Amino acid sequence: MTITVAGVKKEYEDGTNVTTLIEKENVETPEYVTVTINDEFIERDNFDSTVLKDGDAVEFLYFMGGGCA
Repeated sequence: MTITVAGVKKEYEDGTNVTTLIEKENVETPEYVTVTINDEFIERDNFDSTVLKDGDAVEFLYFMGGGCA
């Protein structure tokens, strides 16, 4: 199947779930990543059970705290 990961079209096996995708994409600090599929946030508890489909668009997001000086 073809999915878009961070704006790049890639081929992955049918049945790939979010957890496997994070591993294959070598996501840095996976414990802090937030994932969207087709602009919908996926709960961390659902990473294993969320199977990607052909044509999905996946983004990995990191929320950073900050302050003002």
